[in-house]
Amino acid sequence: MSDLVVLRPEGLYCPAGDFYIDPHKRVTRAVVTHAHGDHAKSGCARYWTATPGYRLLKTRLGAAAQVKPQDYGQVFELGGARVSLHPAGHILGSAQVRIEVDGEVWVVSGDYKRDDDPSCAPFEVVRCDTFVTETTFASPDYVWPPSGSASAAIHAWWQQNRADGFASVLFCYALGKAQRVLAELRRHVDAETTVYLHEAMTKLVGHYRREGIAMLATKPVNECVASHDFRGALILVPPHAFGTPWLKRLAPYRTGFASGWMGADNGRSAKYDRGFTLSDHADWPSLLRTIDETGARRVLAMHGDSALLVALLRARGLQADALDLQH
Repeated sequence: MSDLVVLRPEGLYCPAGDFYIDPHKRVTRAVVTHAHGDHAKSGCARYWTATPGYRLLKTRLGAAAQVKPQDYGQVFELGGARVSLHPAGHILGSAQVRIEVDGEVWVVSGDYKRDDDPSCAPFEVVRCDTFVTETTFASPDYVWPPSGSASAAIHAWWQQNRADGFASVLFCYALGKAQRVLAELRRHVDAETTVYLHEAMTKLVGHYRREGIAMLATKPVNECVASHDFRGALILVPPHAFGTPWLKRLAPYRTGFASGWMGADNGRSAKYDRGFTLSDHADWPSLLRTIDETGARRVLAMHGDSALLVALLRARGLQADALDLQH
């Protein structure tokens, strides 16, 4: 049987269904795994995505985009392919794409993680013949701390800064990471405690609330009076705002960064007062466990440096290759 998914200049393509998965060029039919900008290309004629992420994708693409939401596990047909979307545990609405043609099953993971996250549905193992996996953190250097430990560390840091008379400025990605922090911190403080947000996060947090995700109360910084004293407060800010004049009104403050990139000694934490290892991707042990649990006899690796993973899987007797996705 021919491959169910092949690589084209536009991205991953399913010939039997005549659709692309997370294309990086404009195409007629796109199945989108989640609403992060590097997976959701604007200008495609039609989109399919998981229902919980529908509003996020519409926000990313614009109101005119033709997006059809699909419930997790719901089978729909595109051409000669039977397609269904399954939770990936990455962010709200993130999905793996299961494709079945003549009894052959492929699963394209999209971005995924296996750690507990109260802000999105947990990863679902989907058995398949071929598993197309992301490899963002495909190195033994990346092993995440136990679930919940990062949010506990963020809370302790916040409280110490409060005692010292500083605001706590936590840099984190606006979609997925910010909402996860707000959800996990409910374990440590009163649910009515207010966290302040950079305006880039406001609408996205609102979409999570409309999907029933429980998070701490929030208020945009730009809705505070100019003289507002932020000492003792926690403020979530996207990384692109680091070093900008916008931060001046929050002074005095200390900075932190929550990311999987804090999980190895790579120098990324040097410009922050504190780094917290909190990732929305699978670490090395989770990648290996997931591949094993799918039962796939063939693995295709994409995103990041996949050479080490491919070599290990081949040594274990699996068919393994890298897909070089050029954006």
